[in-house]
Amino acid sequence: MQLETLRVETADHIARVTLTRGDEFNTMTPQFWEDVITAFAHIEGEASVRAVVIASTGRHFTAGLDLKSASNPFGDSGDPARQRVHFLNHVKRLQHSFTVIDQCRVPVIAAIQGGCIGGGVDLVTACDLRVITADGWFAIAEIDVGIVADVGTLQRIPHLLPQGLVRELAYTGRRFPAEEAARYAFVNSVAADHDAVIAAAMDLARTIAAKSPVAMMGTKTILNRGRDQSIEQGLDNVAVWNAAFLQGSDMQQAIAAQLEKRAPTFDDL
Repeated sequence: MQLETLRVETADHIARVTLTRGDEFNTMTPQFWEDVITAFAHIEGEASVRAVVIASTGRHFTAGLDLKSASNPFGDSGDPARQRVHFLNHVKRLQHSFTVIDQCRVPVIAAIQGGCIGGGVDLVTACDLRVITADGWFAIAEIDVGIVADVGTLQRIPHLLPQGLVRELAYTGRRFPAEEAARYAFVNSVAADHDAVIAAAMDLARTIAAKSPVAMMGTKTILNRGRDQSIEQGLDNVAVWNAAFLQGSDMQQAIAAQLEKRAPTFDDL
């Protein structure tokens, strides 16, 4: 699938979503946000997909919001209240573009090279796993243009980093380099260069894709819901989930494969 700002390719149970505007540092144009929604709707409809890799082209993963092409977020009404309603709906649509990544039924891996700035941090914090090049870096840059980051970073990154560091990064907009990100386990691994980081992401995706797709969907769902639940609520949730889904064939296939010392074969969802 070829979209204006993205390309989607599916093979061997892995969907690869590639940002294709490398010459423009993959800035996020108005069409980009719609393309992400379209791409992940396509992925959700592909029963064979068991993992997703989001990669990019060019020097930087993304420089964030394309300020030059940003449309009027307040609409054409002269009424202040209606302008605010229009802006609220605009922001909610942008948020939805990355919520579809967060809520994708399969794990999503971000393969990051160079800078991952502003909206790029919103994007990769919606992913399950992150790998980055040795020269890569992050920046919550909204503070430098007088904006409160509003597309997911401030909601998701506190689950990934210590509160003091989150506040420092959000308040200063400073670069958060790959080495430091690895030290805090914000990234899962650091690779030498762009080719190596894509290879590392694809290796992770292949490992994930070899597991039970039913169990993987359940594991991601339980982990995501657990961010907002007490331990007791989370235990109740996973008990109900397994009561509903463990009757399928995947567990029997996985156990048989281990006993027979072979790779398991799972049906698509």
